[in-house]
Amino acid sequence: MQRTERFNEADRVIKLGFWMNAVLMVMKIAAGHFGNSEAVFADGVESACDFVALLTTIIALRIGRKPFDEKHPYGHGRAESISAILVSLVIFITGFGILYKSGKTIAAGGYEEPRLIAVAAALITILVKEWLCRFSLKVGGGLGSPAVMAIARDHRKDAVTSIATLVGVTGAFFGVKVLDPLAAGLTSFFIFHIGYQTFSGAAHDLMDGQPPQEMLHSITALAEDVQGVEHVHEIKGRRSGQYVIIDLKLDMDPEMTVKCSHAIATEVKKLIFDRFSNVGDVMIHINPHEEEHEDLIRL
Repeated sequence: MQRTERFNEADRVIKLGFWMNAVLMVMKIAAGHFGNSEAVFADGVESACDFVALLTTIIALRIGRKPFDEKHPYGHGRAESISAILVSLVIFITGFGILYKSGKTIAAGGYEEPRLIAVAAALITILVKEWLCRFSLKVGGGLGSPAVMAIARDHRKDAVTSIATLVGVTGAFFGVKVLDPLAAGLTSFFIFHIGYQTFSGAAHDLMDGQPPQEMLHSITALAEDVQGVEHVHEIKGRRSGQYVIIDLKLDMDPEMTVKCSHAIATEVKKLIFDRFSNVGDVMIHINPHEEEHEDLIRL
């Protein structure tokens, strides 16, 4: 998949979630208000907070798709990880808000009896959000996009929230009124967990955490199969948005010419690009095989 196609696909997923979230937000706020359900209304307010997350992600994708320049020689892909951090903060704030409001209602003891429209709104939200989550996970996983994966988890958070909301509002509809605010409060803990997952994944990428070991093992095997490469001395990787940057140290014959070693390194790079569409760059260093050498590093 070409670079432009990758970002266009991510854009489509984010915009689909944006507009469907807009419809659900209006529906839940209206259903919660007119249907006397604190849980459903809180769900609608939480969807309004998602607007911030989705707008942030759309902006991040626009920044991240810019090619490298003089000031940003590795591109602008980290904008996606920054947006994922912001999305996680929105998720945390939403969770705290819902927990506070439900606790306040339970402490006051003033419960209302929800109407059927509130039950229906919660059920519709579950179905729509779970579909959006699975669709976004499929596309985001294929693209290796931190921003799309963060939005997918945000959709899953909404689905989980609405399951608890449905249980609470249904119980309250049949007479157990405390279940409505109680469900809203319990949901906040699921929200915190999803926020933590989103934050930790983005922080891992921003701190140059290694990509999956399976990927590094596959690249190592691919490089060592190239004639002239005696051994992969070291391999490291780091994520920049939808792309992974690979650092390779290859052991080669010390008597080999610079021209020949350069040709072999270029072949290795081409094979990696052909095999892994999410690799943005490969930096290769040549070491003399079976000779003592010092790897200089200051980190």
